[in-house]
Amino acid sequence: MKFNTIASLVFSTCFLLFSCKDSSSTKEEIKKETKTEDNYVKTHYDKKEVQVKMRDGKSLFTTIYSPKDKSKKYPILIQRTPYSCRPYGENVYKKNIAPSPTMMKEGYIVVYQDVRGRWMSEGTYDNMRGVITKKLDKNTADESTDTYDSIDWLVKNVENNNGKVGTWGISYPGHYATMAVVDAHPALKASSPQACIGDFWFDDFHHNGAYTLSYFKVNSLFGTYKDQPTDTAWYKFLDFGTKDQYQYFLENTPLTKLNKYADKDYFWKEITEHPNYDEFWQERGLIQHLKNVKPSVATMVVGGWFDAEDLYGPLETYKNIEKYNKENYNTLVFGPWSHGDWAREKGRSAVGNVYFGDSISTFYQKNIESKFFHHFLKGDGSKNSGLPEAYVFDTGKKEWKKYDTWPPKNAKKKTWYLQEDQKFGTEKTSK
Repeated sequence: MKFNTIASLVFSTCFLLFSCKDSSSTKEEIKKETKTEDNYVKTHYDKKEVQVKMRDGKSLFTTIYSPKDKSKKYPILIQRTPYSCRPYGENVYKKNIAPSPTMMKEGYIVVYQDVRGRWMSEGTYDNMRGVITKKLDKNTADESTDTYDSIDWLVKNVENNNGKVGTWGISYPGHYATMAVVDAHPALKASSPQACIGDFWFDDFHHNGAYTLSYFKVNSLFGTYKDQPTDTAWYKFLDFGTKDQYQYFLENTPLTKLNKYADKDYFWKEITEHPNYDEFWQERGLIQHLKNVKPSVATMVVGGWFDAEDLYGPLETYKNIEKYNKENYNTLVFGPWSHGDWAREKGRSAVGNVYFGDSISTFYQKNIESKFFHHFLKGDGSKNSGLPEAYVFDTGKKEWKKYDTWPPKNAKKKTWYLQEDQKFGTEKTSK
């Protein structure tokens, strides 16, 4: 295996550091929040589970939460996920639905779907299935067509929908939110890819080609085959036998030693057989397919400055939609978050021991995210959304800033160097 082991270990350590959770929220606050929201969904929404048939005959398991108030029509919000749309059973409800509590209470038809080959859906799963640009026939399916077919079924079969659809997701579901804009269904009006993977070689499990070793523990999540729908996990995470993963990997080099733990893991097999950026990885890239996004689809790309998992994807997704689709509504939001923290509210907003302020995620949810979806799914959908081109948090001044362009017009590039005593500087030192 031709891995850059040192780079892998560095990224593994960074991932662990940036994934540290702030423990300032008290147990009482968590209990209070849970208790408040426990029955809200069941009280205000009806739940229905359906199998939606795709163009090639495979059916995807889909859960639909519809507001009990049938006096008006609602837009549809869909999240497609490989992580399960549990809980299963029409009498068992999620505690929270939609991107945030704010949007849950505003009223949307909220849909979750197990993607092809995952959990209760039929078909064969392909990790980061690429876009098939030259489809053999009308029955050829990929993630883009699965999204199209799902939206088409929803707008035709779900009662009280207003004909407008939005999609969102964080991390892998964020990748599917980007997939939705490729050859988008006419009813799709808004998509928010968040912490989305743009190219699997440069992001997530790889960082510029260096495999992120801390992910080895969860490789089986994506590399274990299943041959039929299931509502229980069919994979098993590796038990390192120690909390010190850094030491574990130092003791298991060369990395061929890890093969004994993953002899039936097809994803690990793919990683080891393709150590370079070859055709296998190139065809899984998504950003090169963003050259013809329909002007009818508004996009809001979201990311975190301290996301050690997916930083490349959101920035490249925004950049490529912006570059090739000049007439489109396309905006960027970046805050002081690690992976997906904008969907959580802990009161004190911090990454590790670096404090940025209070309730920053709630501000985003109420004043940015909900405003975006409301405008394009419930409002007039014009380009005048009231949001800037870029809503970016200045981590030095600890405040939100609005920009008409991104990067800002007055931005200047500077080269910084590692220096002695753990410092950065603009001067290149002799050592």
